Amino acid sequence: MEINLARKNKKFHFEAVNTEGQTVGIDANPSIGGEGKGFRPMEMLLVGLGGCSAIDMINMLTKQKEPLDDVKIKITATRKDDEIPAIFDVINIHFDMFGALSVQKVERALDLTFDKYCSVSNIIGRSAEIKFSYEIHA
Repeated sequence: MEINLARKNKKFHFEAVNTEGQTVGIDANPSIGGEGKGFRPMEMLLVGLGGCSAIDMINMLTKQKEPLDDVKIKITATRKDDEIPAIFDVINIHFDMFGALSVQKVERALDLTFDKYCSVSNIIGRSAEIKFSYEIHA
């Protein structure tokens, strides 16, 4: 795995590129001079958490032939703003799942996702409390 970052201006705007050529913009908080030209690094961690957990959960439900039609994910987080560095304190991740899904299979998939399979969750969970919830929309 390799990621390359190129500075795009004289401030904090970077473009990250992976080995397949996909890009994402990164910028700093406007309070220190960021210009809103990309995700902030801490937001990127939440994107990684959402993506990793979704991929693992979808993979498990697919293998169980569960009819997951769609999923939407909302992540909110608080930080320890009185500390330096201001790491995450609590992260809430909510899954809105669409389809005629088994509650037991969804719960099992999410438990395994966060307890075992999602690498990002296992890394971030060492310093922050991660809480997940879900709602099934049939």
